[in-house]
Amino acid sequence: MNGWTTEVAVLGGGSAGYAAARTLAGQGVRTVVIDGAPELGGLCILRGCMPTKALLHAAELRQAIREAEAWGIDAGAVRVDPARTFSRKDALIADFAGYRRQQLEDGRFELIRAQARFDGPGVLRLEDGRTVRFDHAVVATGSSVAPVGVPGLAEAGFLDSDRALAQARIPESMVVLGGGAVALEFAQFYSRMGSRVTVIQRAARLLSGFDADVAGELEKALRREGVTVFTATQLERVDPSGSLKRVWFRQADGLRSVEAEEIFHGMGRIPNTRDLGLETLGVVLNRGRIVTDRHQRTAHPGVYAAGDCCGPHEVVHLAVRQGEVAAHNILHPDRPRSMDDRLRMSVVFTAPQVAQVGLSEHEALVAGIAHRSESYPFNDHGKSMILGAQEGFVKVLADPGSGEVLGAACVGPQAGELIHEAAVVMAARMTVAQWAAVPHYHPTLAEIWTYPAEALAEALLQDSASERG
Repeated sequence: MNGWTTEVAVLGGGSAGYAAARTLAGQGVRTVVIDGAPELGGLCILRGCMPTKALLHAAELRQAIREAEAWGIDAGAVRVDPARTFSRKDALIADFAGYRRQQLEDGRFELIRAQARFDGPGVLRLEDGRTVRFDHAVVATGSSVAPVGVPGLAEAGFLDSDRALAQARIPESMVVLGGGAVALEFAQFYSRMGSRVTVIQRAARLLSGFDADVAGELEKALRREGVTVFTATQLERVDPSGSLKRVWFRQADGLRSVEAEEIFHGMGRIPNTRDLGLETLGVVLNRGRIVTDRHQRTAHPGVYAAGDCCGPHEVVHLAVRQGEVAAHNILHPDRPRSMDDRLRMSVVFTAPQVAQVGLSEHEALVAGIAHRSESYPFNDHGKSMILGAQEGFVKVLADPGSGEVLGAACVGPQAGELIHEAAVVMAARMTVAQWAAVPHYHPTLAEIWTYPAEALAEALLQDSASERG
């Protein structure tokens, strides 16, 4: 066989690619999925969301056992067996990956296991020389760990998220480079499992994509648990230091250094677009990301993109939605669908968890969007006090005229679950008064949302009365 001819070629069988292929094949479109990765499953299942959350659950269990003494439960020394911890994680991931493999191989579309690159309009060339001719294409090739940019780090050796997930070892000490979600989730995992952890963040604070008050609560919690945090730094170099590794960095007061047994590189990912031959089609890239419009179309007619390779946000539910939007617009160009960022969500699975949906307060201020906001702390809320929450709060932003909810943030216990109530409220375009009127069972974590909603509803009512007066 010299090649294939198909209606749609999908590059990548991860979350975005599978969503596109499933949608297309479900409408009877002849579809080929091309995936040259060593293992099927995609980033989320194999090296992202699922394995990291499995390990974080193990760390959460250990922490809960250690903190149980406050309730008169003394479990003694809590020993960690990393081999068994990682084995449990591997078993779960094998199950998840097996199911995705089954979905990709069930015959709804052709699956080609090979690397491919564009060889002009309508043609993909595989690594063995065969071709795939197509009418439309969806590029969903994902992302990889960002390359090392710190002098001496590669020579000293380091862990990144891929390597850490494959290495069943808890070092005695660790320096974590980066202050984003991935870096902080791994930092807390290693800390709770017994490592002495130092976080070095280049930006002025952790989680720079969140409001300062939200990120500050997580930083306070990490410090309370014994994690050392340095912010507003400039990384200089890494040197060997006997059996350890020394990281040199600069702050406003001068040059500092920290040594540790291991270094974790958590400074982001880059899109997998370098070897795709996109230049042969005139597809526009911005710092490696494929530029798309709100319909997921690229600069080349008939070529779409979805997921991490185009961004702008590297989260699975958006990647799935982008794949579905791309597929729909191939199927129905006369009635296109577009991505809606109004309900954009972000979750960090640390403890406390951090989550937000819609507008952040910082975004509203920068864009000049009128708003009112109210917060309520978890340490003054019955159910969370029972759970021992020491940090965190919920915050709600509302339109000062209509009262419609514009955004919400939550840092505290089960924030990743709680944020979905705010998302539903926003999807229904409810006002804070309507939200406050929804019955909430007591005592639950979810009822905490009613307090800022009630406060905002009352404030807006007073504003309205003052204007009438």
